Amino acid sequence: MRFWKARRMGFSAFPATAAWRHQGLRDGFEVVHFHRLGDGWRFTGCTTAVEEGQTWIVGYTITVDAKWATRRAEVRGHSATRVLEADGAGRWTVDGAYVPELDGCLDVDLESSAVTNTLPVHRLALADGATAEAPAAYVRARDLGVTTLAQTYRADGLSYDYRAPAFDFECRLSYDESGLVLDYPGIAVRAA
Repeated sequence: MRFWKARRMGFSAFPATAAWRHQGLRDGFEVVHFHRLGDGWRFTGCTTAVEEGQTWIVGYTITVDAKWATRRAEVRGHSATRVLEADGAGRWTVDGAYVPELDGCLDVDLESSAVTNTLPVHRLALADGATAEAPAAYVRARDLGVTTLAQTYRADGLSYDYRAPAFDFECRLSYDESGLVLDYPGIAVRAA
């Protein structure tokens, strides 16, 4: 009954902050703060990790509009910064240059982050059993390279079957009532 009310009325409010511990592929931590904007949200966070013996740090500020489409993402690494801007209809620039490869993407997905899997779940608002494609502007952790990542989400209560064919990866993502990832198998688990 609690789930039905949450889905019918939408997700509950975000906490002020959340955190994830990386597990499996890398060892590290992510912390994010949520800021309500008049017509959307801003996520400000940082992830640090050790992966395959190499360390990396990624700071980010992501802004989404009232429809949960990503409008801007500033992503900062140790020696580079990328600024992605979108028109909300699937057209993107990276560092001021139009990138046609990203056409059709409405979300940003940071390799370094568990929180970015929140964006399509909110934007799509899938009914139980429904499946949707959610291609994203994907930013790699180590070099901040940007490419398109094909993704699929299928709703099942507060869980979503997630698929990213480019990585031959499938899992079941568990979310809380605010739509934040609780468990991202092999990647991260919610710590706070």
